[in-house]
Amino acid sequence: MLFMINSNKMFFLFIVFFSTLISISANSWLGCWIGLEINLLSFIPLMSNPNNLLNSEASLKYFLTQSIASINFLFSILLNLFLLKNFFMNNILSILINSSLLMKMGSIPFHFWFPNIMEGLSWFNCFILMTWQKISPMILLSYYMNLKFLFLIMIFNVLIGTISSFNQTSLRKLMAFSSINNLGWMLSALSISENLWMLYFLLYSLFISIMCFLFYIINVFYINQLFNLNLNFSIKLSILINFLSLGGLPPFLGFFPKWMIINYLLYNNLFIISFIFTMSSLIMLFIYIRIIYSSFMFYSIKLKWYKIFIKNNFMIFINISSFISLLGMIISTLFFF
Repeated sequence: MLFMINSNKMFFLFIVFFSTLISISANSWLGCWIGLEINLLSFIPLMSNPNNLLNSEASLKYFLTQSIASINFLFSILLNLFLLKNFFMNNILSILINSSLLMKMGSIPFHFWFPNIMEGLSWFNCFILMTWQKISPMILLSYYMNLKFLFLIMIFNVLIGTISSFNQTSLRKLMAFSSINNLGWMLSALSISENLWMLYFLLYSLFISIMCFLFYIINVFYINQLFNLNLNFSIKLSILINFLSLGGLPPFLGFFPKWMIINYLLYNNLFIISFIFTMSSLIMLFIYIRIIYSSFMFYSIKLKWYKIFIKNNFMIFINISSFISLLGMIISTLFFF
């Protein structure tokens, strides 16, 4: 199973989902803060595993970083309540609130904890950390955005997420830096429209869930394992399709939301940001293709003593999801009719 299903884990998983709903539906900043705190305290038991020291270390690091972000957020709320408002103070307060929320979601320049914690987690927890745990900070960010500050953050997110992906041997760290890169795109989508952000986030979550599920069922954590394992060809093809879709290659479904964001940026004469976003996507695609190309080239080496068998129902799910990604542009053009 994805993790040992027992009543405690199921309870905490339910609280993780429920606390996000508390946070995004609260009508005061204090209610939002309470939701974030419940979310933090319910996710830590899901991370920790007494049999794995890396998990325990990751949960401690996560608690410390999120606590610092929560303290900053609470401090910003209290300043917002008690200080006299003018243009300068509003700017400072918005930057403080935005910074604490960016730290919550693992954005630049508060990203250093994110890959380290990802390295110590199971694939299921990695999936939750890369997707669900970003929802409440991003929605709270949309309430009090400082656009000039966030444009700078977006650019550095896509740049550092791309540059740091080079020479990574761990798939979990690669997915973490890919998540930081996609966070830049998500922030730009959020600054344009909440509907566009929702579309981007749903498609991103779909690709991340497929990737984490694939890596979980073949029990792979490092890139060299992809070369050595005698994997089924359809699994390698699924990994290729979903990596390319995550990178935003045009025939695939992942290109559709990136295309809409670039379209909007060009329409508003933001040519430099569009250029940086496009080039970062190309470099990410190069990194993905380099991994998968090597993996396909090593396909001919047969490891006779080791074979991975995968249940048929898993294979059906993988093939359907890859087919949806492959027909992405045909599906996405329906939105324009």
